[in-house]
Amino acid sequence: MAQNSKTTNRKSLIDYKIFIPSLIIIIAISIPFSLYETASLDLLNDIFDFIVNTFSWGYIWYAIVLVAAGLYLSFSKYGDVVMGDPMEKPRFTMFEYASILIAMGLGSTIMRTGMTEWTQVALDPPFGVEPESAEALLWGNAYGMFMWSVQVFAIFVMAAPAFAYILHVKKRPLIRVSEATRVLFGDKFTDGLGGRLLDILFLISILAGAAVTLGLGAPIVTYNIAEIFNIEITFMLTLIVTLIWVFLFSISAYLGIERGIKRLSTFNMYFAAVFAIFIMVIGPGIFILSYFSDTIAFLFSNYLQMSLSTNSLALGEMTHIESNTVFWFAYSATWAMLHSVFAAKISRGRTVREMIMTYLLAPTLISWIATAVLGGLGVHRYITGEVPVLDIAAEDVMAAIPAILSSLPLGTIVMIGFVIIAMVFLVTTLDSTTYTIASYTSRENMAKYEPSKHLRLIVAAVITGLALLLMRIGGLPPLEVLSGIMGIPIIALQFILIYAAKKMMDNDRAWETNVREEGKPKNRRRR
Repeated sequence: MAQNSKTTNRKSLIDYKIFIPSLIIIIAISIPFSLYETASLDLLNDIFDFIVNTFSWGYIWYAIVLVAAGLYLSFSKYGDVVMGDPMEKPRFTMFEYASILIAMGLGSTIMRTGMTEWTQVALDPPFGVEPESAEALLWGNAYGMFMWSVQVFAIFVMAAPAFAYILHVKKRPLIRVSEATRVLFGDKFTDGLGGRLLDILFLISILAGAAVTLGLGAPIVTYNIAEIFNIEITFMLTLIVTLIWVFLFSISAYLGIERGIKRLSTFNMYFAAVFAIFIMVIGPGIFILSYFSDTIAFLFSNYLQMSLSTNSLALGEMTHIESNTVFWFAYSATWAMLHSVFAAKISRGRTVREMIMTYLLAPTLISWIATAVLGGLGVHRYITGEVPVLDIAAEDVMAAIPAILSSLPLGTIVMIGFVIIAMVFLVTTLDSTTYTIASYTSRENMAKYEPSKHLRLIVAAVITGLALLLMRIGGLPPLEVLSGIMGIPIIALQFILIYAAKKMMDNDRAWETNVREEGKPKNRRRR
């Protein structure tokens, strides 16, 4: 009897009604696009160009409105609402909490954009600036910082209050979009086809995004390994790197948040700090500090222009900044629900203000420092003539990374350190992704339990198989664009979830009933 019970429980670990349709749809979309990569990429780029030209203003204001909503929830009466028991201590210390959010929010992508984004802007600067000029270089690194500013992190976190409230306050068993919108759409919609469609939409976007992230993260490592060992970049090398990643993030996901994700995230914070100091000491440290000051001044002087400009007077002829900003926000929207679900899961004991402001500020600070060090190093190598960075980037932007790093004293050691940080960043991103998808598809009570270890491994295997299939066929570029397009319906869901969070807190008067003692209004304190 006990054995039958265990078998039944194991079979019911995963909600196949949302997992299987999502997997079938993403495979059905991916394979045709991958088999006909050139034609499909042209088609998707035409669709995306239409979206960029027609709705660029909408994406820009979408990000700004989310920042405003975040500030409103943080500094109004809702900011003191605790996600859980007000008498209970937060699950993680603030350093651990911020480290996990940074690892999840930035991942290995910061290593790529920090090293190379400035080159794309310097080659195609905005507002009639001369390419490759000093002003173009300032635009480049400043824009690299702008990409990782409060707008993108508002996109990541603003659905989190709704998820955190249903999980830690309402103690609902399932942490899903459908469950978070129950307060708005009612039981019939949530428990029926409408709720299931919302959950399937979420999973499709996350499975596609996870596969793309694994595929796009691989070159960050393979290019440097090829340089270190003087070998060619082949699919076999990519396969080996990917399998090592899979092994590491499967172990971390299996261990869970406390023993896996938390430890890796905090380790990477310390290791990245040591790596940055090491580059400053053996490299152009004085230049990097001076260039950082110039870049910050330039960024603040032009922040509104970067945030709001659509270059409308060019009549559709956008530079890299305008087109990439729209793509970046759309692509970030694809990941928004994943980040929000994960942030909600680890935010037990945190207030709404702590959750939102930590996600807005901590990753922004770290990303600016990373961009200053990595971008500053590349710019120095370019202007001194030691490395023809822009010529290399014009041919193959990823090839610029090992070229820059190998130019340093102890270049091999620097590249090894870079690879380790990129590997750990991607591991923490993917094990967070695996953990979140497992939590989302699980049939267990997520208010009480962690997602099954077996389920986490199943999800890890699915993501890996999909990524390897696409890499083998060469189909990641069209899927990357498709992921950006898929962010469009997610945007509508975000605003719905923000309203749902507010309505749930209003219905419960949570700003009075679910706050810490010091957060209560003085006239309502117990005597």
